[in-house]
Amino acid sequence: MIYFDNAATSYPKPKEVLEAIIDFTNNIGGSPGRSGHRLSIEAARILYQCRENLAELFNTSDPLRIIFTLNATESINLVLKGLLHAGNHVITSSMEHNAVMRPLRELEKCGVQVQIVPCSCDGYLDPLDIEKAIKKNTALIILNHASNVTGTLLPIRSVGAIARKRNILFLVDGAQTAGTYPIDIEKDNIDLLAFTGHKSLFGPTGTGGLVIGEKVDINKIAPLKTGGTGSRSESENHPDFLPDLYESGTSNIVGIAGLKAGIRYILKRGITEIRQQERALTDKLISGLKEIPEVILYGKEGTGNRVAVVSFNTRNQSPSDIGLKLDEEYDIMCRVGLHCSPASHRTIGTFPAGTVRFSLSVFNTEQEIEKAVMAVKNITKIL
Repeated sequence: MIYFDNAATSYPKPKEVLEAIIDFTNNIGGSPGRSGHRLSIEAARILYQCRENLAELFNTSDPLRIIFTLNATESINLVLKGLLHAGNHVITSSMEHNAVMRPLRELEKCGVQVQIVPCSCDGYLDPLDIEKAIKKNTALIILNHASNVTGTLLPIRSVGAIARKRNILFLVDGAQTAGTYPIDIEKDNIDLLAFTGHKSLFGPTGTGGLVIGEKVDINKIAPLKTGGTGSRSESENHPDFLPDLYESGTSNIVGIAGLKAGIRYILKRGITEIRQQERALTDKLISGLKEIPEVILYGKEGTGNRVAVVSFNTRNQSPSDIGLKLDEEYDIMCRVGLHCSPASHRTIGTFPAGTVRFSLSVFNTEQEIEKAVMAVKNITKIL
């Protein structure tokens, strides 16, 4: 089997991740912050160590300003629904995932003004277009760091600088870049970073989080939920400090144990090495597909401005037909269709059929790329 669906969920995971999950289940099993016995304390230690590892990966100074959620979608919803109110203006791009677009459409019905800045047909955004869209009531700018459809990287550092200059909060959806592309909260001018654990951080599903920058006033972002936190149990009023403000209920600690192992794998291997390897694989894939006359490629040319996500179509054949043959005849797992991002497909001109998407990781090989290119070549000849 060749697995090319890492933009959805990475597979396989480093062996350390599985080992950490098994070790926690067999030898710890306690609930963090809920008891005083040694197993509970060890669980709390794992929780905090994972925050520290994330702080190192994203270059943020205070681990307690990193909160855990189920995924990037929950983190995005927390910020959008906790911050924005009727009369607020929010700016986003035409390359956003439904994790952004759907909550924004809900808020639009409640009086929030949503402005979508168009991207180019290859998925790129001009930062000046964001600056031109700013109004007096603009409360937030939200962008994905990289498209899950084309892999195109958006200029978040430049947009972040514009947001800082205008004193507007900047939220970045890092679902496709966390763990596979360098992210620096300070240098990239990010106020809020939503990330998911089950993609390039190599954690299990049901893990993710939100990095809250030092400049963010948490009193202006209401929690999505309230309840037990294990802290200040004598009070029926919810805690007003981090991370407890946004972490009600027992955490997915066994998942976080696996996530911690995935992040440590990345830190040990080095984000630069991971990026270089994925770029080399992506270069090889794009070069191979470009040699097939029937193939139409989408996204930026080259790999300097994209992550390891490649979308393509073949002339006069549906993506679903191609995907089915890749699966059944060549044992290649990929994703076809709209990828939960209809706005992106409208932008690049592939709505409503979508595309075939190959998304790679460091665990893919050059031999797999060669086999996949040959499979596409064979399919297009037959069709």
